[in-house]
Formats: sequence, C-alpha cells, structure tokens
Amino acid sequence: MTAPRRIELLAPAKTADIGREAIVHGADAVYIGGPAFGARAAAGNSIADIARLADFAHTYHARVYAAVNTILYDNELRQAERLITDLCRAGVDALIVQDMGILRLDIPPVALHASTQCDNRTVEKVRFLYEAGFSRVVLARELSASEIREIAAAVPVDLEVFVHGALCVSYSGQCYLSRCLSGRSANRGECAQYCRLPYTLLDADGTPLLREKHLLSLKDMNRSDRLETLLDAGVTSLKIEGRLKELSYVKNITAWYRRRLDEIFARRPEYCAASSGRVEYTFEPDPFKSFNRGFTHYFLDGVDAEPIGSPHTPKSLGEPVAHALRRQGAAWIIDRAGAVGNGDGLCFFDGDRRFEGFRVNRAEGCRIYPAEMPHIPAGALLYRNSDCRFEQLLQHRSAQRRIPLDLTLYEIPQGYALKLLDADGCMAIAALAADKVPARTPQSDGQRAMLSRLGDTCFAARTVTLALSGERFIPVSQLAALRRDAVAALDRSRRLACRPPRRREEQPTPFPAAELAYTENVANEAARRFYREHGVSVVAPAYECAPPADVPLMYTRFCLRRQWGCCLKEKSAARKWKAPLYLQYRDARLRLEFDCACCEMRIYADSRPATSDAAHSRCGSSVSDKSFNIE
Repeated sequence: MTAPRRIELLAPAKTADIGREAIVHGADAVYIGGPAFGARAAAGNSIADIARLADFAHTYHARVYAAVNTILYDNELRQAERLITDLCRAGVDALIVQDMGILRLDIPPVALHASTQCDNRTVEKVRFLYEAGFSRVVLARELSASEIREIAAAVPVDLEVFVHGALCVSYSGQCYLSRCLSGRSANRGECAQYCRLPYTLLDADGTPLLREKHLLSLKDMNRSDRLETLLDAGVTSLKIEGRLKELSYVKNITAWYRRRLDEIFARRPEYCAASSGRVEYTFEPDPFKSFNRGFTHYFLDGVDAEPIGSPHTPKSLGEPVAHALRRQGAAWIIDRAGAVGNGDGLCFFDGDRRFEGFRVNRAEGCRIYPAEMPHIPAGALLYRNSDCRFEQLLQHRSAQRRIPLDLTLYEIPQGYALKLLDADGCMAIAALAADKVPARTPQSDGQRAMLSRLGDTCFAARTVTLALSGERFIPVSQLAALRRDAVAALDRSRRLACRPPRRREEQPTPFPAAELAYTENVANEAARRFYREHGVSVVAPAYECAPPADVPLMYTRFCLRRQWGCCLKEKSAARKWKAPLYLQYRDARLRLEFDCACCEMRIYADSRPATSDAAHSRCGSSVSDKSFNIE
C-alpha cells in the first residue's frame, strides 16, 4: 500500500513567539527571518530566538525555515555565510533563498528552497532549480491550477504555493518600482508599497479616465476552498503569507487552514499532515475577522475567472455585518440586532466610494453609538474590520496541540518501568527501582489516572495499560516521578528524530537561457560565477546595481484593461481607452504597456510632463485616517 503524501501547512512568523503559536494552532512548519537578509527588513529575529523556536517545533516534528531571500552585494557575502552557519547551528531545517550566490558560499549542507522571488513560472526554470540542488521550489502566485499540474508532472521536486494573504501586483522578484521612485528595493526587503497608492489613470491625450483609485492594489488571496485542487495538482506545501502579521492574524488563519486540511485528510487517506499532534481550539476560526481587502483565488482558475483588484481602498474591509438604516440622536440604527459589539471598528463606503471608518463606543441591540459621529449614507453596508471581542480572545491561550501516547506500566526485576509510544512510533522507557508491595485496596483506577496526567506537556494519553501481576502499591510521588522521567525521555527522543534534511547535490545542468537580463537580480560575483558555470555567457547586473534606462519597473499578470472591462481581446469591451495609458501619483508618472499575447501588463517610469489638470490635482490618499487595521 502506498504511504500517504505528507502535506505541509506553512505559516509565517514575525517573531519566534508568533512562530510558536502558529505551531500550537496547527502549522506543520513556519518561516521566519533572521537578523539580516530576509525579504522583510522589519521582521528580523536573533539566532537565539530562532534556536528556541526550532527546539519547540521539532517536538511536534514541525519544521522551521529561515528566509535569507534578499539579493546580496559582494561586501555582504561573508556576513551571509556566517549568518547561514549560525542559522544551521540554531536548528533550522531549510533556507529560503533568492540569490544564487549562496550556492557558492562555504556553508553547511542545509536544504535549500527557491524563493518565489526567483520568478518560478515555467517547467524549464523549476527543473533547473531542482537539478541545481534545490529540494523545494516556491511557485509564482500567478500560476493557474493547470500550470501547477504541468510543473508537478514534469519535475519531481516539492512544490510550495501561497494560499492566503496579501498579493503583490507584480510577479515576485520582478518589481523595481520602489527602488526607482524611492531608492528602497523590494529585492532587498525594503518595498515602499507604491502599488497601494491612489493613482489617476490618463489616456494618451492626458484625459483622466479614473481619478484617484488604488489601481494597482489587489484583494487578498484566499484559496481555502481550493485546497483539494492544489493537492491533486501535486502541491506539497501550502503557504500563508504574512511575516509582518501580528499574533491574532497568525492564530486565526493558521487554525482556519488546519481545520480545512484535517477535513480533507479525514476523507482522503492518500494525504496526511506533515507533523504531529491534534489541535483543540477555544475559538471559531474565521478569515473574514482578520485583516483582508476582500478575497480572491487570484489566477488559480485562469485570467478571466474573477475581478481581483481592490481599487477603492488598500485597507482592511473585514466582514460585512449590517446595513446602516438611519441616525437617531447619538446612535445609528442598524438592521441586525447584536451584530456589533462594544469597541468594534466599522467602516463603509460613502456616496463617492471613499472609504471611511469609525469606532463603536457602545452597542445595544440595533443601536450603535460611535465614538465620533460619521456621515453614513442611509442603507450603506457596514463592514467590521476590528472585532474587539474576537481580538481579545486571541490575546489569551486559544489552542492546545497534543500528541497521542500509549502508556504501559510493567514490572522489571528491580521494580517497575513505564513505556511511552507515540503516534509516530517514537518510544521512551523510564525505570523505577522499588520493592513490589501488594496493595490492600484496588489501585488500578488511581494509577491510570495518575499516569494520564500529562499537564502542560505536548502529549495526551490515548491508552494506559497496567501490565502488572496483580494490584501493586506504588507511592503516588514515585509514580509521578516515573511519568515525568519517561515524558522527558520521549521529548528528547522526538527532537533527535526530527533531523533536518540535507542539501541535494548540484548537477552541471545548463540554465534555460544563455543571457540574463537585469530581471535575474544578479548583484554579486558569486552569483555571476554560479550562472557562468551553468552555461550563461552574458549576465547583466541587477537593477539595484546599475539601473538600466527605460525598462519595465514592474511585470504583472494583472491587467488594468481587463479589470475595468476594456480588454483588447474582447470585441464587446464597454470602453475604448486611447493608448498609451499613464498612471499619475503626485509628481510620479508611469507608462503602461500591454502584452496581450501573454496577458501581461508592464509598467515604466515616464518623465514627460502630464498634459491634464489631473496631473496637478492632489493625488494624496482619499482613504480616511479613521479606518482601522491599516497594514
């Protein structure tokens, strides 16, 4: 019988403590940034904290992956080498990397995962990375289920895909907009998020087509109803985005996906969890209660499956809860009694589709009393993007994860022994030197109860067997000490059994192209040597090293024409926009080009002055500062 395929739920960890909670709430693995060179500059952690997290994770046979996925400059290679060595000593199970120069450093043979910033979209690229020594490839978010299936069928490498969280409008690793406009490089973990700003769309004559909309801002991904599609396509790891997310977000979203996966595993025995333990929650997970801009499957079902933009606000919508009916004194009357609680944050769109928000001081039935009275259009839909009670609940202990154990107490010549056998087959035995004293009264029930008391350990008793030759009197203190010794031994045994995988051997495989453009992000001599050794003859420097003139600053599968019903492939398109099109934000002007054959949009810097009054109007954010849960 074929063994079930182990499926990994991979959660983000801004800190080691959040990573620990992700594991408690059901993650099979977490990814975390170290002190430097992670693609989230604001999410660094000390080596000691990562070691503490790895030690905890390995008890559950969960994994810890360190993100070392920025591009590196020559003067940083030795520092990166030392950092990676320290991370390996701390017990990380793999590195997530973008820079191929890392493969030429003197580092331990740790497993490597190719970051999505490597722009992993094709069979040829994924096959090359596999043969270059990567044990996992993180696929581009933009791939459809059929494209993922094609890659999985062609290359025997573990595939990781994103299933939840914020979406960059650009292909990951292919965005240079922030570096061009602010000097802050996304490939160095310093993205300024220009895609979340409000832009005015201009046609070739400078005529405003859309004013001050967040035209490059996307909804958030949620594929929790497509997990079986991904598993059947060949995916091994399901990744939640969010290394800048706080504790409540990680708890809630991890728990939501853990439940969805466990439901699948219960009826699909060909799949199983990649780590150990069963989780019990004190709350009901709900992705709409955590930060979200509305949800999309992105391109999983194809380019025309659904609208994916979030043009009216880049902030969190949350969950729709009620309609505002009318104002009554200091209160607003809503159409759902009890739908809102004290302290909740509510938001709505006004008549001009501006996003506004307010805090609820008090809620009584159908009446809500705002902290400051908002101007809500009658009948407007209210969203809750901060559920005060839910957030408070998640600030406390909200889950327990336990590994089932079978305990057997039996006699040995010197006294007694306790054997523990867990669900993974790990075993530990502890012995107690003691005289075998016949009991005057029945002891079995009390002894089973005592052995079952595993307290705050990660274990839970499944069965307790007393293999004794009759009733025996064993002092409670001795029996408790025997149990503690056995549990400590099993805990050590499990950690030792969870050994990190080793790096695959690199093969002399030619890279799929003989020449590399700036989009391969080569910023150091070690990376250039790697590519030359794999048959590349021309290696252009990374944009960060030598910005070329008039090149795309962003490559995206998202298309503004398609989003707004103006796709040139559709003869029935409602509107015709005169090209070229431009985006204007304050003094920054961007030119759009469309590759309709590939269904891609490219964004360039444009230095020509705008010809419309729209270019000189205020292009600042139209989003109210009163909104809550701003990312």
